[in-house]
Amino acid sequence: MEKIQILVVGRHPEILATVVRLVNSNPYWNATGCLSDEEAIAAFKELDFKVVLLGGGVDGTSESLLNTHFTTIKPDIKIVQHFGGGSGLLSAEIFEALK
Repeated sequence: MEKIQILVVGRHPEILATVVRLVNSNPYWNATGCLSDEEAIAAFKELDFKVVLLGGGVDGTSESLLNTHFTTIKPDIKIVQHFGGGSGLLSAEIFEALK
């Protein structure tokens, strides 16, 4: 079974690494973490992401830019704002987006 690709965008390297690690703890998911809009846009072209998580530190301007870019390329992409709350909330957010 192919893993579900999840793009994680955040501005804080340590937090981003933690979120990526937590997502990757699910054997059916594969997270790619990006610290900048440019990195996220480039990664989005490379893999077939099913979910995008926008983390803390992503400001309104970047959020708008990324939402527009991602939905233009893939209108059915699920974009979720994730601001923390532990691995249980993170998993619930991803499961909800995948429904």
